[in-house]
Amino acid sequence: MSSSPRQKYGKLRGFPNTSYKFTLKGLFYNISALVIVSLLLGIYLRHVFNRWAYYPVERTLSDYPTSIHGTPPLVMRGGDPYIRALMRTITASEANDPQPYTIIYGGQHVSDLRRHPEICVPIVAGPNVGKCSTAAGRYQFLDITWKEKAQRYHPRPSGFLFWKQYSFEAHFQDAVVHDWLKDSRAWGMNIPKELRQGNLDKVLRRLSGTWTSLGYGIETNSMSKHLPKVYERMIEEELNR
Repeated sequence: MSSSPRQKYGKLRGFPNTSYKFTLKGLFYNISALVIVSLLLGIYLRHVFNRWAYYPVERTLSDYPTSIHGTPPLVMRGGDPYIRALMRTITASEANDPQPYTIIYGGQHVSDLRRHPEICVPIVAGPNVGKCSTAAGRYQFLDITWKEKAQRYHPRPSGFLFWKQYSFEAHFQDAVVHDWLKDSRAWGMNIPKELRQGNLDKVLRRLSGTWTSLGYGIETNSMSKHLPKVYERMIEEELNR
């Protein structure tokens, strides 16, 4: 007696048995594959962002002479005028240069601000001689400090998943420092309030652990003693903007 098609070909006529059981092992493999694809995509996108992600500045900056009378205006628009004046005062001793946003420790300038330059320049004088410094930009951010503060205060990071890119363009330098200085939890004091009450010396003393040239730190310079006068000029300008 001849066999029926069902007997000849099995339960699913003309098709192999492709049923799968849902298992934890299968789920693990699927998740692992997704993670690997995400990692590879993240690496690729990070490369693309590093190469092409430029950001427009909100305002161009001309050359302004820097002296005891003041520092170049901020590129960032808006913000607390007292914090803005303080930021310009910090610049007077930390990055005393007509183009402070591109300067690195030692006085050289960089042209690429898509990220922190991360150039470690040997220190030839002062208490840290023999070491090197990655300080860069208007506020002389060390690379590790920039990464830490940008993670908290940067208004527009780029990147994918776990990979974040923090542009070091001028207005982002301003934005990060502005919000950092406004954060009372970061400093243990309300800096805008202290400035409005005329307590500049108290503020500079508190900030000297971070910016050591403000008159109460370990690296004072020729501008340090002029900072109160600089601030007076800066707050007048900022309040009249």
